[in-house]
Amino acid sequence: MFGPAVNSSKSTYALVGALVTALGVAGCGGTRLDATEPSGTFPLQVLSATFPASQALAEHTHLVITVRNPGRTAIPNVAVTICNVTCRYPAPGGEGTSVQPFAELNPSPYEANPSRQVWIVDRAPGPCSTGCDNGPTGNGGPGGAVSSGVNTWQLGHALAPGARARFDWALTAVTPGRHVVAWRVAAGLFGKSVAVPATGSALTGALTVSVSGAPGQAFVNNAGTIVPGRSH
Repeated sequence: MFGPAVNSSKSTYALVGALVTALGVAGCGGTRLDATEPSGTFPLQVLSATFPASQALAEHTHLVITVRNPGRTAIPNVAVTICNVTCRYPAPGGEGTSVQPFAELNPSPYEANPSRQVWIVDRAPGPCSTGCDNGPTGNGGPGGAVSSGVNTWQLGHALAPGARARFDWALTAVTPGRHVVAWRVAAGLFGKSVAVPATGSALTGALTVSVSGAPGQAFVNNAGTIVPGRSH
């Protein structure tokens, strides 16, 4: 089921185009959802994308993607899409947007839900902690929030020149095995605001994770604090 992630700028724009078709439709009163999104290109830099490569069943972990605006113009609304194996569009069967985020294709026939959850999302991207400025009033502003796309989270406001934003998912592994989580960042939700990679920075990527079938063992230290351990 799993294969190498494919990163392609053309496929990225194709996925954006699909979002335009699906989301930029007329709503109540005839106003398009993309009416307020400015058209243009915006440089965007991905500073880091981290997810522990070795995890244990039932272990609490974090997927963290940090971005920066290296340009001179505010980025309208940074959005991060999470895919299974690849964010290429159209995706091969069992990959990409054919399943829910942090899930994989359910191999069982006749299932109503084609997705089998690999990680439970304990907390979607929340407020930025120290070291970044992703809020209208500085550090600690709102982080990425759910959007109209089932597997896409948005910053929710413009990212000022030179500012950074961190998308931090708190997750719990529930399916053992080898899994690939792909990600893609964009400058907006509807494709009118197009992100271009800053020098040396890719706007798509994939992270391979091995989840052990044995849960990690926790213990209580002398201070009475629960310390999570690792499975063997």
